Amino acid sequence: MSESTTNRLSTTNRLLYPSELLENYPDVLDTDALNALEGLISLNKERNSLMEKRNRRRKQRFENQERITFLDNDAIIAGTDITVADARAGNFCGPTIPPDLKRQWIQGTGPGTKPGAPLKNSIRNVAYALLSGADGWMFDGEDALGQVKTMSLDNLRNLKLAFHNDPLFLTVAETVSHEMNRWAESFLGRTIIDDWQEQLKFTTKIFRPRGLHLDDRHFRGVNGQGLSASIVDTTLYISNNQSALQKNGSSLVLYLPKIQTAEEAAFWKKLLDALESVLGLKPNSILVYVLLEQVEATFQIMEIRAALGGHFVGFNTGRWDYINSVADAMAWDSDFINPNIEAIGMTYGYMRNYEDRVRRCVNTPDKNGNCALFQGGMEPNIPVGSQEGVEAGMKNALAGAEREQKAGASGKWVAHWKMVHIIRPVWEKTGENNQLGRSFPELEYAQKDADDLFLLEDAPRTIRGARNLLSVALQYGNAFSQGFQAAALKPGDFFGNDDILYLMEDMATGEIRMSILWEWVHKGGVLTEDDSETELKKGQEFSKEIFERLLEEEYEKLLKADSRDVHEESKTTSLPIIHEMVKDYTNEKVKIPWYIDLLNINLNNDDLNEGKRRIAVYSKSFRETGQRITENLVPYS
Repeated sequence: MSESTTNRLSTTNRLLYPSELLENYPDVLDTDALNALEGLISLNKERNSLMEKRNRRRKQRFENQERITFLDNDAIIAGTDITVADARAGNFCGPTIPPDLKRQWIQGTGPGTKPGAPLKNSIRNVAYALLSGADGWMFDGEDALGQVKTMSLDNLRNLKLAFHNDPLFLTVAETVSHEMNRWAESFLGRTIIDDWQEQLKFTTKIFRPRGLHLDDRHFRGVNGQGLSASIVDTTLYISNNQSALQKNGSSLVLYLPKIQTAEEAAFWKKLLDALESVLGLKPNSILVYVLLEQVEATFQIMEIRAALGGHFVGFNTGRWDYINSVADAMAWDSDFINPNIEAIGMTYGYMRNYEDRVRRCVNTPDKNGNCALFQGGMEPNIPVGSQEGVEAGMKNALAGAEREQKAGASGKWVAHWKMVHIIRPVWEKTGENNQLGRSFPELEYAQKDADDLFLLEDAPRTIRGARNLLSVALQYGNAFSQGFQAAALKPGDFFGNDDILYLMEDMATGEIRMSILWEWVHKGGVLTEDDSETELKKGQEFSKEIFERLLEEEYEKLLKADSRDVHEESKTTSLPIIHEMVKDYTNEKVKIPWYIDLLNINLNNDDLNEGKRRIAVYSKSFRETGQRITENLVPYS
């Protein structure tokens, strides 16, 4: 770390952070919040150990060409005193579902702030969410929240102001309610908000911290070591909002991302228990959904539920992250090659089997007869475009929701508030709050069950599919660099075509696009169709030369696009760095596990040469040592 950076840092007993944070965020970083954070910093060492175990498992599987397997039935779940056999049999105690989580037909997702926006403008995100009519809203601190500058703290500030009914927020909410009703009248033929003040009380408030694999960008231990973003996000959110939420009779609810093993779930339990103790909360006051978005976690699904015990209320089937995790887990297998991303829906091979294990798990009763919730995955459509495009998009969205409801989900996610009242009727028709306790076959742990979690099926692998992967991967990285970690995107060939809708993309969809491109290049993905534009033929392998040709063509389209789709300034700042990043990631022989790593180390950097240096530093480190770089790389003096 350079001397100039060190001079701008302040310390408490155990924390190191930029001194201006206290000056700019005294409301978020008050004494109680900082004391709570200091009380949990000792857990960071164990978090680091768990991440090292992750790396070792991944490295061992690659070197030995091993698939993930189920745990030994007689084993003890690491970090607990629970046997695997007891977990699978439901011999543990989970919570009863509280009133404000019993009906979660539609949960919206998105951040509570905007990059570089004044407070009065950025807090509109929270108003849209709480006025949307969603049964719950997951305010994102992870995949959909930009991390430029101090956005993570802006997000927390906006949530605190909203949850405490700050006058500024209430003024903004009233204005937003009128705008939302005007849209609803034109699109739905009716208003959606009768009493805006009452509507603000309707939606269950949920927060998603960042995963264990990420470091916070502002806080470190006094030894200069990176501090877990999970610890920072969880501590600051709960400490700032627990009193206001509990006063209003609201549960304290989190979504936990990127858990890979039951041992990691046990660590989360330790973190939550410690935070409750520090803040004087009753045990199991903090409830959690787990985003089941890692294939290794599906092999330990009942064990994860048992390890979290009284905190655990349900699973969510996160499609995009899950596809990425499968691709990464099988990167060593030259025969495992995914098709076009559009073909990998929830009814596809390994996805179908993953969802089936989720619904069997949550409907397995615990010692007290309690089952858990199953929240369906993301609907990325946004009802903006031509009449024909919107009608087609909404038809597909409704079909997906109906399929998930029939599969056993008690509700679904949407990525935009406008989708809430379009999708919600699917569950309203059933009249049931949830599908707890629905009868499904018991989970089994035979070799076939393991094999089915990696089941590939015939599906297209095309040049059109490759262009879509490349264009959106480039655009997403560019949006991320500008603070838009959730962005409405579509492939460059469809710019200006309102019959093709923009889809809401976040970090997860960027991850999987990069993983599939890497597979096709390094495993020789075979094209399943002729392509007249490139004159490439069915049966031809997708080579490095084809990738680089298409990359340059798709990049050129973005450089020529108007500012509606690609911000003009970005074409000479962030976009060239993203171009370099996509090229390096895909060409690197040793597969990089997380696209977000390369993005994070280039946050707030617009210099191409510096970007190339940072990418090279990361790639060399991971290739030679297997170590990820998880902090923003400052220019060393």
